[in-house]
Amino acid sequence: MNNAMLKIRGMSCASCANSVESAIKTIAGVSECNVNFGAAQATVSFDPHQTDLGSIQRAVADAGYTAQPIQDQDLLTIDDDDEKLQQAELRSLKIKVIIGGLISTILVVGSIPAMTGLEVPLIPMWLHDFWLQAVLTAPVQFWCGKDFYVNTWKSFKRHAATMDTLIALGTSAAYFYSLYVTIFPKFLIDQGLVPNVYYETAAVVITLILLGHLFESRAKGQTSAAIHKLMGLQPRTARIIHNGQETDVPIAEVQIGDIVLVRPGEKVPVDGEVIEGSSTVDEAMVTGESIPVRKQIGDEVVGATINKTGSFKFRATRIGKDTFLAQIVKLVQQAQGSKAPIQRLADQVTGWFVPAVIAIAIATFILWYNIMGNVTLALITTVGVLIIACPCALGLATPTSIMVGTGKGAEHGILIKGADSLELAHKIQTIVLDKTGTLTEGKPTVTDFLVTNANLSDLSNLSQAEILQLVASVERNSEHPLAEAIVQNARNQGLDLWNVQDFEAIAGSGVQGYVKPPFEQKFGQKFVQIGTHRWMRELGLNTTELETQWEYLEQMGKTVVWIAIEDEIHGIMGIADALKLSSTSAVRSMKKLGLEVVMLTGDNRRTAEVIAREAGINRVIAEVRPDQKVEQVRLIQSEGKIVAMVGDGINDAPALAQADVGMAIGTGTDVAIAASDITLISGDLRGIVTAIELSRATMSNIRQNLFFAFIYNVLGIPIAAGILFPIFGWLLNPIIAGGAMALSSISVVTNALRLRNFKPKTSL
Repeated sequence: MNNAMLKIRGMSCASCANSVESAIKTIAGVSECNVNFGAAQATVSFDPHQTDLGSIQRAVADAGYTAQPIQDQDLLTIDDDDEKLQQAELRSLKIKVIIGGLISTILVVGSIPAMTGLEVPLIPMWLHDFWLQAVLTAPVQFWCGKDFYVNTWKSFKRHAATMDTLIALGTSAAYFYSLYVTIFPKFLIDQGLVPNVYYETAAVVITLILLGHLFESRAKGQTSAAIHKLMGLQPRTARIIHNGQETDVPIAEVQIGDIVLVRPGEKVPVDGEVIEGSSTVDEAMVTGESIPVRKQIGDEVVGATINKTGSFKFRATRIGKDTFLAQIVKLVQQAQGSKAPIQRLADQVTGWFVPAVIAIAIATFILWYNIMGNVTLALITTVGVLIIACPCALGLATPTSIMVGTGKGAEHGILIKGADSLELAHKIQTIVLDKTGTLTEGKPTVTDFLVTNANLSDLSNLSQAEILQLVASVERNSEHPLAEAIVQNARNQGLDLWNVQDFEAIAGSGVQGYVKPPFEQKFGQKFVQIGTHRWMRELGLNTTELETQWEYLEQMGKTVVWIAIEDEIHGIMGIADALKLSSTSAVRSMKKLGLEVVMLTGDNRRTAEVIAREAGINRVIAEVRPDQKVEQVRLIQSEGKIVAMVGDGINDAPALAQADVGMAIGTGTDVAIAASDITLISGDLRGIVTAIELSRATMSNIRQNLFFAFIYNVLGIPIAAGILFPIFGWLLNPIIAGGAMALSSISVVTNALRLRNFKPKTSL
């Protein structure tokens, strides 16, 4: 299956989005299609052997709209043509609103005597003239309101009806009835009816709706602010070093393997690996992590991050659509274009809404005309029903909140792959955490280093740093993970490592070798052995002094290595996969949200329980093989709980897929990230809390929007139809209905924009 994203133009309401979606789904080979009215885009999955993008575009065109594919290479580019087109549309809309407003004002002033039955001396008599009002209304009706007619005709050709259909019918009824009265006033007089006209109603309603569209378009543009902010992060040029010469080139010309120089204060242009120099880099814009990260030779750097202190050179490894930033933008766009399950209700409603409103309008006219015998009242109520109905608000209720919510997630270093994941996250009851690489750093670290106090022959004046130098020099020759931890510990302290002769690794016991310090050192060559307690006892060495400390570290679930120099015990090191600094506070915050926290690990129970106790986790599932993790998640789900699984390794991928919501650590494997629903870019577990709070805030916002959208129609249509005439008779004017319709859409979009102020509430 191929997946494609398309920019859809010409949609004016949720019914339009349903029409486009239906048109695409009728194509053979299309397996899935979601059209997002708020984002004005479609996501389509199709079989390339049965159809192609051209066929999909033609189907959209036949439905009366246009579709333009969004290419991967355009992910980090703000389309200037698209921006110009949007600005042109806004300018045109603004001009129509201004002209419509001026004409509507003149018409309303001229209609005051007719509406009130009072003579107003300040209003010139010629403004009362029906023919003048007809001429003034015509440009508003047929120029300002042209798109309503065009879109209505498109809908009619495909046997459908949209919001534009209601507006065109309502305003046309008011205008052409008034025109009939203007041309044949005697006919109404002969029927005993007063020849009233409603030109001002048609003009004001069209102007109000266009004004609503103007505000709505501006507000909808702000919902894409997160995407535009991400797109704008990448610098436009890069400083390439070729044959010793520095050259600034456009970012699009950078090739994989190019050597790039980055100076303090500059942005990293593309992804790569540091090959010379060191610095601290601010990665907050793509990871949400506020503390600058130290970068040294061999470390990866991410495009669009900011170099803070030093200069460095790096080799470009990913460019264009393959960069980390481009992938983030793509995921956010896909999430913004997806549909949450809660939106299905709105889609079902808008599917039958417009035909139902037309039926109600016809019934309203017939009933009022038969009951009251008053064509004027029947017309007013009918036009009011057509105008006040608002599927636009229903169509905007969910996607605008989803767009803002997923964009806000990206700002906090949380990538949400789909709206369904964002919706489900607020229902999570149990968080299952993998241990290694999720709760912990994922690599052994020296946590304890204890040396003996005994006065041992000529070695009594060795400092702790010198002992570490001797040990690390030997371990540098080993490939064991514990050896790497010891070597890294020495390097972190800025210690030099020395040459080793006759290095030997004894399987299951340890390593040994002769360390030869530089000639200026105060001591000469030393024989160093590092290994297990059992091996030291086999060598006949006295371990008594550190036995108590060794037993304590073992009870703490740490691996302990013993250090012997010249056949005498000199110290022990405790090595463990340490908890991340944020893990304890993250677990505490999860509990504040009312979540059950479970640790799931393949490690032995003693080590797992030590880590769990330190993190504040009560429920531990230990000694689980990778293939058993899925079953453990399934067992928790069988308890009737909504489960989120958080992991980082390849062995976590099946469990991530099994969980109701899979959350991957962004510092983990690509397989785990691909299997997850939500990715925490920085690896900080506090992102779980933020993701759940964001989901809760977004769902609350969606419910508020749906309430606004439904309440307008539940109350508005009966009032407009005159059912509550004795109480709300003053609201029958279609002008008020038009204002209410415009306000409903504006209120929904404005409420969605409140999510931009989202901040995690739980103290971390």
